[in-house]
Amino acid sequence: MSSLSDLINLNLCDYTDKVIAEYIWVGGSGKDVRSKARTISEYVSDPSKLPKWNYDGSSTGQAPGEDSEVILYPQAIFRDPFRRGNNILVICDSYTPAGEPIPTNKRHAAAKIFSHPDVVAEEPWYGIEQEYTLLQKDVKWPIGWPIGGFPGPQGPYYCSAGADKTFGRDIVDAHYKACLYAGVNISGINGEVMPGQWEFQVGPSVGISAADELWVARYILERITEIAGVVLSFDPKPIPGDWNGAGAHTNYSTKSMRKEGGYEVIKKAIEKLGLRHKEHIAAYGEGNERRLTGRHETADINTFLWGVANRGASIRVGRDTEKSGKGYFEDRRPASNMDPYTVTSMIAETTILWKP
Repeated sequence: MSSLSDLINLNLCDYTDKVIAEYIWVGGSGKDVRSKARTISEYVSDPSKLPKWNYDGSSTGQAPGEDSEVILYPQAIFRDPFRRGNNILVICDSYTPAGEPIPTNKRHAAAKIFSHPDVVAEEPWYGIEQEYTLLQKDVKWPIGWPIGGFPGPQGPYYCSAGADKTFGRDIVDAHYKACLYAGVNISGINGEVMPGQWEFQVGPSVGISAADELWVARYILERITEIAGVVLSFDPKPIPGDWNGAGAHTNYSTKSMRKEGGYEVIKKAIEKLGLRHKEHIAAYGEGNERRLTGRHETADINTFLWGVANRGASIRVGRDTEKSGKGYFEDRRPASNMDPYTVTSMIAETTILWKP
């Protein structure tokens, strides 16, 4: 008699060429991921060879009930770490039946920026540091915290080890390996300053692929926390008070910044970012004002400043970049719940295309 786990772990490759494709898209809040699966006749590695599909947009806040059909366009393929075999995860974006991108489709606008010849020539690289908090399911309170109470002050938890300091490592390691299996360019993980809070890094990845990879990594993490019975939060300030918030620091460089003399290019790019500070802040995530207070390793939301090795700045330049005269910088303003299509493309547009 087969158990449920036996059936879930069936290797379809031994019996059929058919493949399960999990179509993933961003829902109506702009922060939620939705998905549904379909069977395709054989393994596909090129998203353009996959069929378009539709879903009920009235149930995701993306279309009215009287005209609810929204069309999914496959854009990027990853290996499925849950079903394994030849099964795939498919990042999609959403369009009306007439082929117009719906308002919550931020990928379409980002693709236009990343396909601009001047942006293509600069080969923008991104490394995104995604912070998140793991919450107890029934009380929505960080794991490892006493229910209704607080742990000891911040200090011993960052990059820690030990049962009294580190909570959720099994989830974090499962996510790390699942992302590597899927083909996500995940470059590391670490425990964060607030207990129950963690970070993973995606990149360096070029152009729009950085955002595709971050969205599928978020989806994989949602699925793993679902299995573990833990709630995943991307709230930028999940616990008020003297606790660190959660960001999505975005590291960035262009070909010109990575070449000799790149430090001067970096300084000019930072100057342009400062001139458009308010526009960037408005697009960098919901609730960010609760996080960007000038405390807990942030700059005040109304202040733009940059510095070398300064984690209290809007933009941080690393010591190695300063020393070598070339490299990258870190935009520390994006919130943990930011849309990576919006943030990455906006940084490229401001620093490469925008003329003050």
